[in-house]
Amino acid sequence: MASEHIKIVPQSEHEDAATPRVLLVEDYAPNLLVVATCLEKFGYAYDIASNGLEAVDFAKANTYIACLMDVQMHDMDGFEATMAIRDFEAQEGKAHLPIIGVTAHALSGDRERCLAVGMDDYVAKPFNPAALEAKLAALRP
Repeated sequence: MASEHIKIVPQSEHEDAATPRVLLVEDYAPNLLVVATCLEKFGYAYDIASNGLEAVDFAKANTYIACLMDVQMHDMDGFEATMAIRDFEAQEGKAHLPIIGVTAHALSGDRERCLAVGMDDYVAKPFNPAALEAKLAALRP
């Protein structure tokens, strides 16, 4: 599956500071569009990272109510990125970022693997928008 490089756009800079922010980590443009559209509909601001390395940088520099982390990406996958974020949180005493793994793989054991590396939840693609909204709403301050 070919991947397109996606430019990081700090969408949340244009939003009200009170709007809950989500870190959206996705390297495939069509999936990015679907998830971003859902986030906008649900009333969330978001920042976009196109790989795990960018996700780690965003997580270190910003505060989010959640991270939607694609698990299969180039450069650094979602599993490695999650472990790097968890290491940073432990070393720096930063608050726990809820990470929801997002993957096209819905095989037995995938959810367990997501949880084992430190993700808090898991959503399989294609996902039910209402289910995603409920997961995010549970994290909203």
